[in-house]
Amino acid sequence: MNLEDIIQQTKTYYCLECGKCTSICPVAKYDSSFSPRMMIENALLGFEDDVVLNQKLFSCLTCYNCQQECPSDVDFPIFVRKARSIAQDNGQHGVCAHSGQLQSLARLMTSPAIKQKRLEWLSKEYRVSEDSDVLLWVGCAPYFEPIFKDIEFSALGIIKASLRILNLLGIEPRLLPNERCCGHDALWTGDIETFKKLAEHNAAQIKEAGVKKIVFSCPEGYRTFKLDYPEHVDLGCEVQHVSELLVEKMGQNGLKFGEIKKKVTYQDPCRLGRHLGVYDAPRKVIESIPGIELVEMRHSGWESICCGTSAFTNCDSYSNMLRAERLSEAVATGAELLITACPKCQTHFRCATVDKGEEHRPTPKIEVMDLANLVANAMGESNNG
Repeated sequence: MNLEDIIQQTKTYYCLECGKCTSICPVAKYDSSFSPRMMIENALLGFEDDVVLNQKLFSCLTCYNCQQECPSDVDFPIFVRKARSIAQDNGQHGVCAHSGQLQSLARLMTSPAIKQKRLEWLSKEYRVSEDSDVLLWVGCAPYFEPIFKDIEFSALGIIKASLRILNLLGIEPRLLPNERCCGHDALWTGDIETFKKLAEHNAAQIKEAGVKKIVFSCPEGYRTFKLDYPEHVDLGCEVQHVSELLVEKMGQNGLKFGEIKKKVTYQDPCRLGRHLGVYDAPRKVIESIPGIELVEMRHSGWESICCGTSAFTNCDSYSNMLRAERLSEAVATGAELLITACPKCQTHFRCATVDKGEEHRPTPKIEVMDLANLVANAMGESNNG
């Protein structure tokens, strides 16, 4: 594939050069050297090296803010994703956060011979079944634990909460001991070979298990399975975010939640919101919990501000500025809790309160919690009552 092919596939030829993409871009707001419009213009003028050999190509958050505003429906995030694959072929890479540990783990997991101990955390307090046709996707959560220990974030805590929710709903899901990373980050940084190997492995595991539904607490895994896997592999089963499952169950038999007296605000993850259009389900769940007062930030829903970094790449001072802006909006609501439904959102917000950047800027502080943890607590209170 070359840049001309990508231009054709993403409707780039229809660009009106109106600049709406750059005007709404959260990165361009702080980094004046980043411009989606100029990137498209360089592509159309045939300046391929100025696009694919530009380190700024990896600064795009692929948050879909620009595409929503584009009057010509140019799919800029997919343009970026595909251009990055050309960049990778030319030896150009983004700057990996966390010393590249997570990118290395994804590549390691493509090896068929690799042996994992990914379910060591599973204890007898949780009910699972190898005969279940519902699979709970664990993903990279076990590998997040040591990497994000310093910011007191537990991705496995979200998985445990999701498993607890399923158990309280009467579901004993299946867990796969040999599943691998979904490949989201590899795909969005242009490492197509790694993505395909991971997708093929996971699809084979899922087919062998014979599951009919996969439940996700991670929007990136959900988006990858729902939109990207079908282009490469056949899963033959339904995929669903845990918030959608909860709304479905609420409609069927009326879930009961215990009271939690908290004023909260909600962060729409880019992948769950703008990528997949899931805005209402998390809010319906939150508002169903007695005692909860949900207040919206200045930018919410499809206007929600990204948490600042995509695929753990090119995390810089501009990323920190974005996080500080979003945390300021959360604090301004008067909320005690910032609820999100994406593990990465939480890592980035927590990280912002620790890493002040070279400017040592003050960062607004607010407790951050995943939706699954909030719901599991509320369901636990209901059963205790």
